[in-house]
Amino acid sequence: MRVLFVTPEIYPLMKIGGLGDVCHSLPTAMRAIGLDVRVLIPGYPRVLALPDIQSTGIQLTLEKHLVADILTALLPDSNVPLYIIDCPDLYRRAGTAYHDTDGNEWPDNALRFAYLSKAAALLALNGLDFVPDIIHCNDWTTGLVGAFLYQLQPTHSIKLMMSIHNLAHQGLYPSALIEELDLSWTHFTIEGYEYNGLLSFMKAGLFYADWITTVSPTYAKEICTERYGHGLQGVLQQKTAITTGILNGIDLNVWNPEIDPHIKQNYNTFNLNKKQRNKKILQKQWSMTVDENIPMLAVISRLVHQKGLDLILDIAADILHEGAQLVFLGIGEAELEQRLRQLQKQHPKSVGLTLAHDEALAHQIEAGADIFLMPSRFEPCGLNQLYSMHYGTLPLVRKTGGLADSVIDTTPAHLNDKTATGFVFAEEDPQQLLHCIQRALLVYRDKKTWRKIQKTAMDKEVSWENSAEQYIQCYRQCLAEE
Repeated sequence: MRVLFVTPEIYPLMKIGGLGDVCHSLPTAMRAIGLDVRVLIPGYPRVLALPDIQSTGIQLTLEKHLVADILTALLPDSNVPLYIIDCPDLYRRAGTAYHDTDGNEWPDNALRFAYLSKAAALLALNGLDFVPDIIHCNDWTTGLVGAFLYQLQPTHSIKLMMSIHNLAHQGLYPSALIEELDLSWTHFTIEGYEYNGLLSFMKAGLFYADWITTVSPTYAKEICTERYGHGLQGVLQQKTAITTGILNGIDLNVWNPEIDPHIKQNYNTFNLNKKQRNKKILQKQWSMTVDENIPMLAVISRLVHQKGLDLILDIAADILHEGAQLVFLGIGEAELEQRLRQLQKQHPKSVGLTLAHDEALAHQIEAGADIFLMPSRFEPCGLNQLYSMHYGTLPLVRKTGGLADSVIDTTPAHLNDKTATGFVFAEEDPQQLLHCIQRALLVYRDKKTWRKIQKTAMDKEVSWENSAEQYIQCYRQCLAEE
Protein backbone atom coordinates (compact mmCIF):
# COMPACT_ATOMS: atom_id res chain seq x y z
CA MET A 1 0.00 0.00 0.00
CA ARG A 2 1.53 3.30 -1.14
CA VAL A 3 0.37 6.60 0.38
CA LEU A 4 1.23 10.16 -0.66
CA PHE A 5 0.66 12.31 2.42
CA VAL A 6 0.09 15.99 1.55
CA THR A 7 0.44 18.72 4.17
CA PRO A 8 1.22 22.46 4.45
CA GLU A 9 3.23 21.97 7.65
CA ILE A 10 5.31 19.34 9.40
CA TYR A 11 7.36 19.35 12.60
CA PRO A 12 10.21 20.30 12.98
CA LEU A 13 10.48 22.10 9.62
CA MET A 14 7.30 24.18 9.67
CA LYS A 15 4.92 23.95 12.60
CA ILE A 16 2.12 26.34 13.53
CA GLY A 17 0.01 24.07 15.71
CA GLY A 18 -1.14 20.52 16.22
CA LEU A 19 -1.34 19.83 12.47
CA GLY A 20 2.44 20.07 12.21
CA ASP A 21 2.89 17.55 15.02
CA VAL A 22 0.34 15.12 13.56
CA CYS A 23 1.86 15.29 10.08
CA HIS A 24 5.23 14.37 11.55
CA SER A 25 4.09 11.62 13.91
CA LEU A 26 1.46 9.80 11.83
CA PRO A 27 3.60 9.11 8.74
CA THR A 28 6.49 8.12 11.02
CA ALA A 29 4.28 5.65 12.90
CA MET A 30 2.81 4.22 9.69
CA ARG A 31 6.24 3.64 8.17
CA ALA A 32 7.29 1.89 11.38
CA ILE A 33 4.37 -0.51 10.84
CA GLY A 34 5.55 -1.14 7.26
CA LEU A 35 3.50 1.22 5.11
CA ASP A 36 5.19 3.01 2.18
CA VAL A 37 4.10 6.54 3.06
CA ARG A 38 5.83 9.64 1.66
CA VAL A 39 5.11 13.28 2.41
CA LEU A 40 4.66 16.18 -0.02
CA ILE A 41 5.37 19.61 1.46
CA PRO A 42 6.09 23.13 0.12
CA GLY A 43 9.71 24.24 -0.13
CA TYR A 44 9.86 26.74 2.73
CA PRO A 45 13.34 28.14 3.52
CA ARG A 46 13.92 25.79 6.45
CA VAL A 47 12.86 22.80 4.36
CA LEU A 48 15.28 23.78 1.60
CA ALA A 49 18.07 23.96 4.19
CA LEU A 50 17.93 20.21 4.88
CA PRO A 51 21.46 18.80 4.55
CA ASP A 52 20.52 15.71 2.50
CA ILE A 53 18.29 17.47 -0.03
CA GLN A 54 18.57 16.27 -3.63
CA SER A 55 16.88 16.93 -6.95
CA THR A 56 14.53 14.33 -8.41
CA GLY A 57 14.96 15.80 -11.88
CA ILE A 58 11.19 16.39 -12.00
CA GLN A 59 9.89 19.80 -13.00
CA LEU A 60 6.21 20.74 -12.83
CA THR A 61 4.44 23.49 -14.73
CA LEU A 62 1.86 24.75 -12.26
CA GLU A 63 0.70 27.42 -14.70
CA LYS A 64 2.16 29.16 -17.74
CA HIS A 65 4.76 31.22 -15.89
CA LEU A 66 5.09 29.20 -12.69
CA VAL A 67 7.45 26.24 -12.61
CA ALA A 68 8.42 24.08 -9.63
CA ASP A 69 11.34 21.72 -9.16
CA ILE A 70 10.67 18.62 -7.07
CA LEU A 71 13.36 17.84 -4.53
CA THR A 72 13.68 15.00 -2.06
CA ALA A 73 15.08 14.51 1.45
CA LEU A 74 14.34 12.63 4.66
CA LEU A 75 12.28 14.08 7.48
CA PRO A 76 14.75 14.85 10.32
CA ASP A 77 15.01 12.11 12.95
CA SER A 78 12.82 9.88 10.81
CA ASN A 79 13.00 7.61 7.78
CA VAL A 80 10.01 9.30 6.12
CA PRO A 81 10.84 10.46 2.57
CA LEU A 82 9.87 14.02 1.71
CA TYR A 83 8.96 15.37 -1.72
CA ILE A 84 9.56 19.12 -1.69
CA ILE A 85 7.95 21.64 -4.05
CA ASP A 86 10.65 24.21 -4.76
CA CYS A 87 8.75 27.16 -6.17
CA PRO A 88 10.44 30.35 -4.92
CA ASP A 89 7.59 32.64 -5.97
CA LEU A 90 5.18 30.76 -3.71
CA TYR A 91 7.05 29.32 -0.77
CA ARG A 92 10.58 30.68 -0.38
CA ARG A 93 9.65 33.45 2.05
CA ALA A 94 10.26 34.48 5.66
CA GLY A 95 7.32 33.99 8.00
CA THR A 96 5.05 31.01 8.61
CA ALA A 97 3.17 28.74 6.25
CA TYR A 98 0.22 31.13 6.34
CA HIS A 99 1.47 34.55 7.51
CA ASP A 100 4.27 37.03 6.93
CA THR A 101 6.67 38.15 9.66
CA ASP A 102 4.16 40.78 10.84
CA GLY A 103 1.42 38.18 11.31
CA ASN A 104 -0.56 39.19 8.22
CA GLU A 105 -2.04 36.45 6.07
CA TRP A 106 -0.22 36.03 2.76
CA PRO A 107 -2.49 37.68 0.14
CA ASP A 108 -1.84 34.84 -2.33
CA ASN A 109 -2.61 31.93 0.01
CA ALA A 110 -5.32 30.73 -2.36
CA LEU A 111 -2.74 30.25 -5.10
CA ARG A 112 -0.07 28.89 -2.77
CA PHE A 113 -2.27 26.08 -1.51
CA ALA A 114 -4.14 25.49 -4.75
CA TYR A 115 -0.77 24.78 -6.33
CA LEU A 116 0.22 22.50 -3.44
CA SER A 117 -2.87 20.48 -4.39
CA LYS A 118 -2.11 20.69 -8.11
CA ALA A 119 1.47 19.50 -7.56
CA ALA A 120 0.15 16.49 -5.63
CA ALA A 121 -2.20 15.59 -8.49
CA LEU A 122 0.47 16.01 -11.17
CA LEU A 123 3.02 13.94 -9.28
CA ALA A 124 0.55 11.19 -8.44
CA LEU A 125 -0.61 10.81 -12.04
CA ASN A 126 2.65 10.87 -13.94
CA GLY A 127 5.51 12.48 -12.07
CA LEU A 128 6.96 9.87 -9.72
CA ASP A 129 8.38 6.37 -9.78
CA PHE A 130 6.30 6.07 -6.61
CA VAL A 131 2.65 5.75 -7.75
CA PRO A 132 0.32 6.17 -4.77
CA ASP A 133 -2.72 4.00 -4.15
CA ILE A 134 -4.04 6.73 -1.85
CA ILE A 135 -3.46 10.45 -1.47
CA HIS A 136 -3.99 11.47 2.13
CA CYS A 137 -5.06 15.15 2.25
CA ASN A 138 -5.00 17.30 5.38
CA ASP A 139 -7.38 20.21 5.93
CA TRP A 140 -8.48 22.89 3.47
CA THR A 141 -4.98 23.66 2.24
CA THR A 142 -4.95 20.34 0.37
CA GLY A 143 -8.64 20.28 -0.48
CA LEU A 144 -8.26 20.80 -4.23
CA VAL A 145 -6.25 17.63 -4.87
CA GLY A 146 -9.37 15.76 -6.00
CA ALA A 147 -10.51 18.62 -8.20
CA PHE A 148 -7.17 18.69 -10.02
CA LEU A 149 -7.09 14.90 -10.37
CA TYR A 150 -10.54 15.02 -11.97
CA GLN A 151 -9.51 17.93 -14.20
CA LEU A 152 -6.35 16.17 -15.35
CA GLN A 153 -7.68 12.62 -15.61
CA PRO A 154 -11.37 12.03 -14.87
CA THR A 155 -10.99 8.24 -14.90
CA HIS A 156 -8.06 8.07 -12.46
CA SER A 157 -8.03 5.16 -9.98
CA ILE A 158 -6.25 6.90 -7.08
CA LYS A 159 -8.23 6.97 -3.84
CA LEU A 160 -8.51 10.11 -1.74
CA MET A 161 -8.66 10.36 2.04
CA MET A 162 -9.52 13.75 3.54
CA SER A 163 -8.55 14.37 7.17
CA ILE A 164 -10.37 17.19 8.94
CA HIS A 165 -8.17 18.67 11.65
CA ASN A 166 -10.27 21.82 12.08
CA LEU A 167 -13.44 22.39 10.05
CA ALA A 168 -13.57 26.06 11.10
CA HIS A 169 -10.88 26.85 8.53
CA GLN A 170 -12.40 26.21 5.10
CA GLY A 171 -10.42 28.14 2.51
CA LEU A 172 -13.18 30.25 0.94
CA TYR A 173 -12.17 32.24 -2.16
CA PRO A 174 -13.81 34.04 -5.11
CA SER A 175 -15.09 31.80 -7.87
CA ALA A 176 -12.86 33.69 -10.36
CA LEU A 177 -10.03 31.57 -8.99
CA ILE A 178 -11.47 28.61 -10.89
CA GLU A 179 -10.60 30.22 -14.23
CA GLU A 180 -7.27 31.51 -12.95
CA LEU A 181 -6.26 27.97 -12.00
CA ASP A 182 -7.74 26.44 -15.15
CA LEU A 183 -10.00 24.24 -13.05
CA SER A 184 -13.19 22.70 -14.36
CA TRP A 185 -16.53 24.37 -13.62
CA THR A 186 -18.23 20.98 -13.77
CA HIS A 187 -18.56 20.53 -10.02
CA PHE A 188 -18.88 24.17 -9.03
CA THR A 189 -22.41 23.53 -7.78
CA ILE A 190 -24.12 23.38 -4.42
CA GLU A 191 -23.73 19.60 -4.55
CA GLY A 192 -20.03 20.06 -5.38
CA TYR A 193 -17.59 22.62 -4.02
CA GLU A 194 -19.56 25.83 -4.33
CA TYR A 195 -20.34 27.50 -1.00
CA ASN A 196 -22.52 30.63 -1.06
CA GLY A 197 -21.09 31.60 -4.44
CA LEU A 198 -17.50 31.01 -3.35
CA LEU A 199 -15.00 28.27 -4.06
CA SER A 200 -14.57 26.20 -0.89
CA PHE A 201 -11.30 24.28 -0.69
CA MET A 202 -12.59 22.25 2.28
CA LYS A 203 -15.89 21.38 0.58
CA ALA A 204 -13.94 20.28 -2.51
CA GLY A 205 -11.88 17.97 -0.30
CA LEU A 206 -15.04 16.45 1.18
CA PHE A 207 -16.77 16.20 -2.21
CA TYR A 208 -14.01 14.18 -3.88
CA ALA A 209 -13.03 12.13 -0.83
CA ASP A 210 -13.37 8.36 -0.90
CA TRP A 211 -12.95 8.36 2.86
CA ILE A 212 -13.05 11.08 5.52
CA THR A 213 -11.36 11.06 8.89
CA THR A 214 -11.53 13.46 11.79
CA VAL A 215 -9.13 13.61 14.70
CA SER A 216 -11.48 12.25 17.36
CA PRO A 217 -14.68 10.16 17.45
CA THR A 218 -16.69 12.86 19.24
CA TYR A 219 -15.66 15.54 16.73
CA ALA A 220 -16.81 13.26 13.89
CA LYS A 221 -20.30 13.43 15.40
CA GLU A 222 -20.16 17.10 16.38
CA ILE A 223 -19.40 18.35 12.87
CA CYS A 224 -22.65 16.83 11.62
CA THR A 225 -24.55 19.33 13.78
CA GLU A 226 -25.37 22.97 13.12
CA ARG A 227 -23.41 24.07 16.20
CA TYR A 228 -20.10 22.64 15.00
CA GLY A 229 -20.61 22.05 11.27
CA HIS A 230 -19.71 25.59 10.10
CA GLY A 231 -22.28 25.33 7.29
CA LEU A 232 -20.99 21.97 6.02
CA GLN A 233 -23.04 19.77 8.34
CA GLY A 234 -25.41 18.82 5.50
CA VAL A 235 -22.53 17.57 3.36
CA LEU A 236 -21.07 15.61 6.25
CA GLN A 237 -24.41 14.09 7.24
CA GLN A 238 -24.51 12.49 3.78
CA LYS A 239 -21.03 11.01 4.26
CA THR A 240 -21.25 9.43 7.70
CA ALA A 241 -20.83 5.95 6.18
CA ILE A 242 -17.34 6.87 4.99
CA THR A 243 -16.34 9.01 7.99
CA THR A 244 -14.20 7.76 10.86
CA GLY A 245 -13.05 9.59 13.97
CA ILE A 246 -9.57 8.57 15.14
CA LEU A 247 -8.04 10.16 18.22
CA ASN A 248 -4.56 11.55 17.66
CA GLY A 249 -1.56 10.16 19.50
CA ILE A 250 1.69 11.80 20.53
CA ASP A 251 5.30 11.12 19.59
CA LEU A 252 6.90 9.68 22.71
CA ASN A 253 10.36 10.36 21.31
CA VAL A 254 9.53 14.08 21.38
CA TRP A 255 7.10 14.36 24.32
CA ASN A 256 8.46 12.25 27.16
CA PRO A 257 9.47 13.70 30.55
CA GLU A 258 11.94 10.87 31.10
CA ILE A 259 14.15 11.88 28.14
CA ASP A 260 12.96 15.39 27.18
CA PRO A 261 16.09 17.47 26.37
CA HIS A 262 14.20 20.76 26.81
CA ILE A 263 13.59 20.36 30.55
CA LYS A 264 16.15 20.73 33.33
CA GLN A 265 14.88 17.86 35.46
CA ASN A 266 13.75 14.63 33.83
CA TYR A 267 11.38 12.37 35.74
CA ASN A 268 8.94 9.47 35.48
CA THR A 269 6.20 7.84 37.55
CA PHE A 270 8.76 6.40 39.97
CA ASN A 271 10.36 9.74 40.92
CA LEU A 272 7.54 12.23 40.44
CA ASN A 273 8.84 14.40 43.27
CA LYS A 274 11.55 15.57 40.83
CA LYS A 275 8.85 17.28 38.72
CA GLN A 276 8.70 20.09 41.30
CA ARG A 277 12.14 21.38 40.32
CA ASN A 278 10.77 22.25 36.88
CA LYS A 279 8.06 24.35 38.53
CA LYS A 280 10.60 26.30 40.57
CA ILE A 281 12.62 27.02 37.42
CA LEU A 282 9.51 28.47 35.74
CA GLN A 283 8.67 30.55 38.80
CA LYS A 284 12.18 32.02 38.84
CA GLN A 285 12.14 32.59 35.09
CA TRP A 286 9.04 34.78 35.33
CA SER A 287 10.05 36.37 38.69
CA MET A 288 7.02 34.81 40.34
CA THR A 289 6.78 33.69 43.96
CA VAL A 290 8.99 30.60 44.23
CA ASP A 291 7.14 27.92 46.18
CA GLU A 292 6.64 24.36 44.99
CA ASN A 293 3.41 24.08 47.01
CA ILE A 294 1.65 26.84 45.05
CA PRO A 295 -0.53 25.17 42.39
CA MET A 296 0.48 26.33 38.90
CA LEU A 297 -2.18 26.40 36.16
CA ALA A 298 -0.89 26.60 32.61
CA VAL A 299 -2.11 27.56 29.13
CA ILE A 300 -0.19 26.87 25.92
CA SER A 301 -2.42 27.90 23.05
CA ARG A 302 -3.29 30.10 20.15
CA LEU A 303 -4.87 33.03 21.96
CA VAL A 304 -8.20 32.95 20.15
CA HIS A 305 -11.90 32.80 20.97
CA GLN A 306 -12.10 29.11 20.04
CA LYS A 307 -9.70 28.20 22.85
CA GLY A 308 -11.80 29.84 25.57
CA LEU A 309 -9.08 32.21 26.78
CA ASP A 310 -11.72 34.83 27.55
CA LEU A 311 -13.40 32.36 29.94
CA ILE A 312 -10.15 32.10 31.89
CA LEU A 313 -9.57 35.86 31.88
CA ASP A 314 -13.11 36.50 33.14
CA ILE A 315 -12.33 34.54 36.31
CA ALA A 316 -8.57 35.11 36.56
CA ALA A 317 -8.88 37.19 39.74
CA ASP A 318 -10.91 34.39 41.36
CA ILE A 319 -8.30 31.79 40.35
CA LEU A 320 -5.51 33.87 41.87
CA HIS A 321 -7.61 34.42 45.00
CA GLU A 322 -7.64 30.63 45.40
CA GLY A 323 -3.88 30.85 45.90
CA ALA A 324 -2.89 29.58 42.46
CA GLN A 325 -0.50 30.85 39.83
CA LEU A 326 -1.27 31.23 36.12
CA VAL A 327 1.20 30.93 33.23
CA PHE A 328 0.47 31.57 29.55
CA LEU A 329 2.37 30.87 26.33
CA GLY A 330 1.09 31.75 22.86
CA ILE A 331 0.11 34.49 20.45
CA GLY A 332 -3.20 35.44 18.92
CA GLU A 333 -5.94 38.02 19.02
CA ALA A 334 -4.81 41.51 20.00
CA GLU A 335 -7.56 41.99 22.57
CA LEU A 336 -6.70 38.77 24.40
CA GLU A 337 -2.99 39.56 24.32
CA GLN A 338 -3.68 42.99 25.82
CA ARG A 339 -5.87 41.52 28.59
CA LEU A 340 -3.10 39.05 29.42
CA ARG A 341 -0.49 41.82 29.58
CA GLN A 342 -2.71 43.76 31.95
CA LEU A 343 -3.26 40.69 34.13
CA GLN A 344 0.47 40.02 34.35
CA LYS A 345 1.16 43.68 35.17
CA GLN A 346 -1.38 43.63 38.00
CA HIS A 347 -0.15 40.31 39.45
CA PRO A 348 3.57 39.97 38.58
CA LYS A 349 4.25 37.44 41.35
CA SER A 350 1.37 35.19 40.35
CA VAL A 351 1.18 35.39 36.54
CA GLY A 352 3.78 34.33 33.97
CA LEU A 353 3.35 35.42 30.36
CA THR A 354 5.28 34.86 27.14
CA LEU A 355 3.61 36.03 23.94
CA ALA A 356 5.47 33.90 21.40
CA HIS A 357 5.79 30.52 19.73
CA ASP A 358 8.45 28.77 21.83
CA GLU A 359 8.75 25.00 21.47
CA ALA A 360 11.31 24.57 24.25
CA LEU A 361 9.28 26.66 26.70
CA ALA A 362 6.18 24.65 25.83
CA HIS A 363 7.97 21.50 27.00
CA GLN A 364 9.19 23.27 30.15
CA ILE A 365 5.68 24.43 31.03
CA GLU A 366 4.25 20.94 30.52
CA ALA A 367 6.94 19.62 32.87
CA GLY A 368 6.57 22.33 35.51
CA ALA A 369 2.86 23.07 35.79
CA ASP A 370 0.39 21.15 37.94
CA ILE A 371 -2.82 21.70 35.94
CA PHE A 372 -3.26 22.40 32.23
CA LEU A 373 -6.28 24.50 31.22
CA MET A 374 -8.14 23.80 27.93
CA PRO A 375 -11.62 25.36 28.18
CA SER A 376 -12.09 25.19 24.39
CA ARG A 377 -15.39 26.08 22.76
CA PHE A 378 -14.60 23.31 20.29
CA GLU A 379 -11.54 21.13 19.97
CA PRO A 380 -11.29 18.61 17.12
CA CYS A 381 -8.70 16.60 19.03
CA GLY A 382 -6.24 18.66 21.00
CA LEU A 383 -2.72 17.46 21.72
CA ASN A 384 -1.75 19.42 24.80
CA GLN A 385 -4.13 17.45 27.02
CA LEU A 386 -2.30 14.30 25.85
CA TYR A 387 1.12 15.87 26.44
CA SER A 388 -0.07 17.05 29.84
CA MET A 389 -1.27 13.63 30.95
CA HIS A 390 2.04 12.09 29.95
CA TYR A 391 3.90 14.76 31.95
CA GLY A 392 1.75 14.32 35.07
CA THR A 393 0.23 17.77 34.55
CA LEU A 394 -3.45 17.03 34.94
CA PRO A 395 -5.63 18.51 32.17
CA LEU A 396 -8.75 20.50 32.99
CA VAL A 397 -10.93 20.59 29.88
CA ARG A 398 -14.35 21.36 28.50
CA LYS A 399 -16.32 18.32 27.36
CA THR A 400 -16.01 18.66 23.59
CA GLY A 401 -14.31 16.86 20.69
CA GLY A 402 -11.11 15.05 21.48
CA LEU A 403 -11.03 16.51 24.98
CA ALA A 404 -14.18 14.54 25.80
CA ASP A 405 -12.64 11.40 24.28
CA SER A 406 -9.30 11.56 26.07
CA VAL A 407 -9.74 12.98 29.59
CA ILE A 408 -11.54 10.99 32.31
CA ASP A 409 -13.07 13.25 34.94
CA THR A 410 -12.01 12.91 38.57
CA THR A 411 -15.22 11.71 40.16
CA PRO A 412 -15.62 9.33 43.12
CA ALA A 413 -16.46 6.50 40.73
CA HIS A 414 -13.44 7.11 38.50
CA LEU A 415 -11.18 7.50 41.51
CA ASN A 416 -12.47 4.21 42.83
CA ASP A 417 -11.84 2.33 39.56
CA LYS A 418 -8.49 4.13 39.04
CA THR A 419 -9.37 5.64 35.63
CA ALA A 420 -9.42 9.38 36.47
CA THR A 421 -6.89 11.40 34.46
CA GLY A 422 -8.06 15.02 34.82
CA PHE A 423 -11.05 17.30 35.29
CA VAL A 424 -13.98 17.99 32.94
CA PHE A 425 -16.73 20.62 32.81
CA ALA A 426 -19.60 20.90 30.35
CA GLU A 427 -20.70 24.38 29.32
CA GLU A 428 -19.05 27.50 27.84
CA ASP A 429 -19.48 29.31 31.13
CA PRO A 430 -16.77 31.00 33.24
CA GLN A 431 -18.50 30.05 36.49
CA GLN A 432 -18.60 26.38 35.49
CA LEU A 433 -14.91 26.65 34.64
CA LEU A 434 -14.18 28.26 38.02
CA HIS A 435 -16.12 25.56 39.85
CA CYS A 436 -14.11 22.88 38.03
CA ILE A 437 -10.84 24.65 38.92
CA GLN A 438 -11.88 24.87 42.56
CA ARG A 439 -12.69 21.16 42.50
CA ALA A 440 -9.26 20.41 41.01
CA LEU A 441 -7.49 22.58 43.61
CA LEU A 442 -9.31 20.74 46.39
CA VAL A 443 -7.98 17.43 45.05
CA TYR A 444 -4.50 18.99 44.56
CA ARG A 445 -4.26 19.61 48.29
CA ASP A 446 -4.75 15.87 48.89
CA LYS A 447 -1.22 14.91 47.82
CA LYS A 448 -1.78 11.15 48.03
CA THR A 449 -4.85 11.24 45.77
CA TRP A 450 -3.19 13.72 43.39
CA ARG A 451 -0.18 11.44 42.98
CA LYS A 452 -2.44 8.49 42.15
CA ILE A 453 -4.22 10.47 39.41
CA GLN A 454 -0.89 11.67 38.03
CA LYS A 455 0.38 8.11 37.71
CA THR A 456 -2.85 6.96 36.04
CA ALA A 457 -2.58 9.82 33.55
CA MET A 458 1.11 9.19 32.84
CA ASP A 459 0.51 5.47 32.28
CA LYS A 460 -2.37 6.01 29.84
CA GLU A 461 -1.72 4.77 26.29
CA VAL A 462 -1.23 7.90 24.16
CA SER A 463 1.26 6.71 21.52
CA TRP A 464 0.58 6.80 17.79
CA GLU A 465 0.76 3.02 17.33
CA ASN A 466 -2.94 2.30 17.88
CA SER A 467 -4.06 5.38 15.93
CA ALA A 468 -1.80 4.48 12.99
CA GLU A 469 -3.35 1.01 12.85
CA GLN A 470 -6.82 2.61 12.68
CA TYR A 471 -5.72 4.83 9.77
CA ILE A 472 -4.38 1.80 7.92
CA GLN A 473 -7.73 0.06 8.41
CA CYS A 474 -9.43 3.13 6.88
CA TYR A 475 -7.02 2.92 3.93
CA ARG A 476 -8.05 -0.70 3.41
CA GLN A 477 -11.74 0.25 3.52
CA CYS A 478 -11.08 3.14 1.16
CA LEU A 479 -9.37 0.87 -1.37
CA ALA A 480 -12.16 -1.68 -1.08
CA GLU A 481 -14.83 0.91 -1.93
CA GLU A 482 -15.68 0.73 -5.62
